[in-house]
Amino acid sequence: MKNVILDVDTGNDDAVAIMMAALHPDIRLVGCTTVAGNLPVENTTDNTLRVLSHIGRDDVPVYRGLAKPFAPHPFPVPEGFTSSATPVHQEQLALPEATTRAQTATAVEWLVETLRGATQKVTLIPVAPLTNIAAAITVAPEIIHAVEEIVIMGGSATHGNETSQAEFNIYKDPVAAQVVFNAGFERLVLVTLDATRKALVSDIQCQELAALGSPAALATAQILDYYIRGNDTQSVAAVHDALCVAYAIDPTVIGVQRLNVDADTVGFHTYGRTIVDLKGISGRPPNAFVALDADPGKFYELLKHTVSRTTATAR
Repeated sequence: MKNVILDVDTGNDDAVAIMMAALHPDIRLVGCTTVAGNLPVENTTDNTLRVLSHIGRDDVPVYRGLAKPFAPHPFPVPEGFTSSATPVHQEQLALPEATTRAQTATAVEWLVETLRGATQKVTLIPVAPLTNIAAAITVAPEIIHAVEEIVIMGGSATHGNETSQAEFNIYKDPVAAQVVFNAGFERLVLVTLDATRKALVSDIQCQELAALGSPAALATAQILDYYIRGNDTQSVAAVHDALCVAYAIDPTVIGVQRLNVDADTVGFHTYGRTIVDLKGISGRPPNAFVALDADPGKFYELLKHTVSRTTATAR
């Protein structure tokens, strides 16, 4: 069983990732940390608590994280710019109010304390801007040795979704991404848009999920239905964050290449772009396993199997 910490900016696809991690029997969800990203941190924290409470996992502690990026954005946002997060993430998920509150410790404090004291290695899964993770390893760089694997949803080797060049999570805090990419983690897996754009769920599959009847399946169907309607295609949506949890359960759901990655923190037109050195031109040694492909059928079956569970059968 893997000990997993999820770092989230919940958000619709984050909610699905949380349910998968909280319900799969091969994962022990140690805690969730929240950060500003898709929504302000107040909303991401509230949504995270709602999800866990709804599926009967309010025993999983939630720690509120940082409300602003690790480094300020150096370029003004163009007038009329609409974030890719705007049409697809509900400020408040349509789930009952949580029965618990966030813990008093901050996310960064808890990450440092937990990883310093870990007797078993942890799988760290940030599916949000990397602000909390960069702050924690800046305060206590030695904690990377407690992380067996860090699985990041972020970046693209081709084109972005927040700008033509940049993927949302990396664009929101590329300095934090640069810190994390170059921190020296034993195994860093970067699950890019190239892979997550293949982790699709359709409106018909949402109906299949709803028919399963479990609290998680019903919530997943409702959340993804909203997510699909916010996408241009109107019939399918990529469940980006959940693919990272699916990988933690079954690594064969994605295909990876050993490559060097970094983040652009200075370019006006390329700010936030993930630099994926596909050809080894930089001469820099590989620092990541980069996911450029995914198996959509395997992903959906794993999603369906996991959210069909109840808390009693998952523990």
